Amino acid sequence: MLYWLAEWLGFPGALNLIRYLSFRSGAAVATALILGLWIGPRFILMLRARQGKGQPIRDDGPQSHLSKKGTPTMGGLMILVSLIVSALLWMDLSNRFVWACLFVTAGFAVVGFLDDLDKVTKASHRGIPGRVRLLVEFVIAGIAVLLIVSRTGTDLYLPFFNDVVIPLGPLYYVFAMVLIVGFGNAVNLTDGLDGLATFPVMIAALTFLVIVYLSGNVKFAGYLGIPHVPGAGELAIFAAAIIGACLAFLWFNAPPAAVFMGDTGSLALGGALATMAVTAQHELVLVLVGGLFVVEALSVIIQVFWYKRTGKRVFRMAPIHHHFEQLGWPESTVVIRFWIVSIVLALAGLATLKLR
Repeated sequence: MLYWLAEWLGFPGALNLIRYLSFRSGAAVATALILGLWIGPRFILMLRARQGKGQPIRDDGPQSHLSKKGTPTMGGLMILVSLIVSALLWMDLSNRFVWACLFVTAGFAVVGFLDDLDKVTKASHRGIPGRVRLLVEFVIAGIAVLLIVSRTGTDLYLPFFNDVVIPLGPLYYVFAMVLIVGFGNAVNLTDGLDGLATFPVMIAALTFLVIVYLSGNVKFAGYLGIPHVPGAGELAIFAAAIIGACLAFLWFNAPPAAVFMGDTGSLALGGALATMAVTAQHELVLVLVGGLFVVEALSVIIQVFWYKRTGKRVFRMAPIHHHFEQLGWPESTVVIRFWIVSIVLALAGLATLKLR
């Protein structure tokens, strides 16, 4: 909104700064961070009062988690309020990529909110039926992909190689939808320990802040040999707002957590990251940068598949972060080591830009 206002006024004086993505990205981080820290205590008090017993804790999970009973969930609402307010304030709202990201973020947040609400209301960790949830997520992702692809095309670019393109045609729509839905749920599965999902989301958002900025700049994109997507640079502000909102949430989610993110936040953040990757045409780079989330999701798929076929488990418990807990790793050790893995993967993802 401020961009529109400054543009309408002709960017006079100090308002000329609003022209620059770098200034608005920094402002978005600060806005989301300050707003998140301000509303955080109020949200936590509200959630405690309304939820009573808080998020249900699985009895068959690690015994150390039983001490977390009574901790409220749906803390993702704090992230979403900070993120969306900051994004609306600093982004160019005439950009269709902005609305695609906002649509997926808000849509997945609603799905996650209903799932969290069902869990809290019924005092069960099951939530709404999986098929219903996936169907709604695919509809949301499909609408966003239609908005994006009309400007970007249906080619799949391979990382590490210059000008190696796979023309997927109509199959690209399915691929992009699966990526958005899959990544949203992968982040959701990772959100099982205090701070485990939040920091890697920030690292991935920082990585894609760089990627969308470079993709949106014709000179940088040409020099690096990456696809140029006019208008994609605006999403750098969205990525910055994610970082600010997650930093504020991590203040309250640091062990011992005062609030859990819940499906409300994890689904929305995963979907937002994937939507940015589709916009910048760096879908496979997302799989590398978000490799931690991918492994978490694969561990669940492998565990369920193998158990149904053989009656035996591959891991002591899935997702895989619980496997390491069962091996005797303290929760803090699992979290910090997974953070380190996310940083290494992000650096590897950024390396693909230069190696082309």
